[in-house]
Formats: sequence, C-alpha cells, structure tokens
Amino acid sequence: MTPAECFIQRDVDVYLAMSRGRTVAEKLGLKPVDRTRVEIVILELSRNLLAHAGGGKLTMSIIDDPVHGLGMAITAEDTGPGITDIDLAMQDGYSTAHTLGAGLPGVRRLTDVFHIESEVGVGTRVYAVKWLSPSRRSIYER
Repeated sequence: MTPAECFIQRDVDVYLAMSRGRTVAEKLGLKPVDRTRVEIVILELSRNLLAHAGGGKLTMSIIDDPVHGLGMAITAEDTGPGITDIDLAMQDGYSTAHTLGAGLPGVRRLTDVFHIESEVGVGTRVYAVKWLSPSRRSIYER
C-alpha cells in the first residue's frame, strides 16, 4: 500500500487526515479500539502541527517488521520552531500553546513505538507505530 500523505495547513485537514488514517487502519485490520487510538494519535499530531508549526505533513503507512509483524506507522514532520526541551515537552500538563499539554505524552501512551527528534529553528519529526499484534512493552526512544 502506498503511504497516505496529508498536508496539514487548516483545521479541516486534521479531519481529512483522521479519515485517511482510519482507512489505513482498517486495511491493516486493527481492532476497533486500536483504530480509535490511531485516530486520536492522528488528531493530536495534526493539531500540534497547526498549533506549534503553522502546519506540516502527516504520513501514514503499513509497515512489516521482522520482529513485530505488521503495523501502522504515523510520521508528523514540520519546519517550525522546534522543541527546545523534549523531556519537558513530554511531561503531562506542559504546554507552550495554552492547552492541556496531553498531546505528545498521550501519543506516546497510545502507540507501541514512539520516537521524537527536534532541532530548534529547523523543525520536529515524530514517528509512532501501532502494531497489529503489539508486543508486551512499548518502545520509547528520543
């Protein structure tokens, strides 16, 4: 399956991305509860792209890992201001956009793999995976 790319520039793009992500999750065969988790991840990452970087790109694809099997990968990329302190940004309740500060920590909890990299003045890239058959432990990298 060709990756689904969604350019997030306006509020409506968030919901279009969620719809495309739902389609990918259904093709993969994720259970309804995991499809809902994926939709929340897409919502949070898309809203972050708008709120913190003025927009960006969300890519969703089905991947096949030799250890974990099939999964859905979601990548959010922007060329915004970057995150100065990733550890602080990953704390529940921390927000620079006057929100609840649950976005990135929530994405980490809802996925099986979570990786974030950011450079101030260059942008941020978040990579997350939801496995079809999740392993017992989540993988959190930075």
